[in-house]
Amino acid sequence: MEFRGITERAREIRLLYEAIERDAYGRSWSLEELALGLVGDVGDLAKLVQAREGVRKVDDVQARLEHELADVLWATIVIAEECGVDLERAFLAAMDQLATELRA
Repeated sequence: MEFRGITERAREIRLLYEAIERDAYGRSWSLEELALGLVGDVGDLAKLVQAREGVRKVDDVQARLEHELADVLWATIVIAEECGVDLERAFLAAMDQLATELRA
């Protein structure tokens, strides 16, 4: 799947979450709440990386790690969309800049 397809799928799932949020809270999550959700996902990811390295005990760590990495990617895409950032363009530009700096 191309990055555009991944972004569209993330957008579809965001719309489903928004419907649930409106039913539960009368509104969808704000940008700040989405960012806090990402922070929580990153914390969960850090714990799973520790488990993968043998520092924590987690059952089925590989499957959970894969899922959490996908959650972090989803949240990043959703936040980029909310902020009007073309994440694919920004990623490629950042990688080009890093490559130039690292080769210097």
